[in-house]
Amino acid sequence: MSDGTLLELFGLAAMVAVKLATPLLLAAVIVGLAVSLFQALTQINESTLSFIPKLMVMGLVLWLCLPWMSREMVEFTTRILRMIGEVTQ
Repeated sequence: MSDGTLLELFGLAAMVAVKLATPLLLAAVIVGLAVSLFQALTQINESTLSFIPKLMVMGLVLWLCLPWMSREMVEFTTRILRMIGEVTQ
């Protein structure tokens, strides 16, 4: 396996990881900001208040994005298997 192939493989893996993590991380950041704003406005200083809303929203986002995420993973796996097939021939 050449250096170019390995670099392409690692670059592809990194891009897939970023694409799959982005929806969940964005949802967590947005909900965290909203809860922080709510806490600042109401002067509630409860550190565990943001955990449940984040967990619920991230679960909802995961449920909504799961078909897309699984398609991305299948495409990535197929591409990796094709690359392995090309190397062994």
